Amino acid sequence: MIFITAKFQILPEHADNWPEISADFTAATRNEDGCLWFDWSRSVDDPNEYVLVEAFRDGDAGGAHVQSDHFKAAQQKLPPYLASTPKIVNFEVPQSEWSELGEMAVTR
Repeated sequence: MIFITAKFQILPEHADNWPEISADFTAATRNEDGCLWFDWSRSVDDPNEYVLVEAFRDGDAGGAHVQSDHFKAAQQKLPPYLASTPKIVNFEVPQSEWSELGEMAVTR
C-alpha cells in the first residue's frame, strides 16, 4: 500500500472549522475505490495543526487519487486556509492494513 502522513498548518482563524472546510474532499476521497483510510487528527500541541493519515491500495490507486476531480478541486479550495505548504511523508509498504503494536499488547 501507499502510506502517507501529511501535516497541515491552518491559519488560526480557520483552524476550528478545518473539518468542515475539508469535509467534501475528505468524503470524496474516502469513497475512492482504492482508498484504505483517510483520517484527520488535530495536534494536541498545536491547535492550528492537523495531521492527515491516509493509505491507498497501491500506486495506481494513489495516482488515481491525485488525478481525481475532487483532488483538483481541493488544490484550488484548501490553500487559502493554510498558513504554509503542507509537509508530507510518503512510503510504499508491504501490507494492506494496520498491524498491532505488540510492544503494548493489551491482555485482559
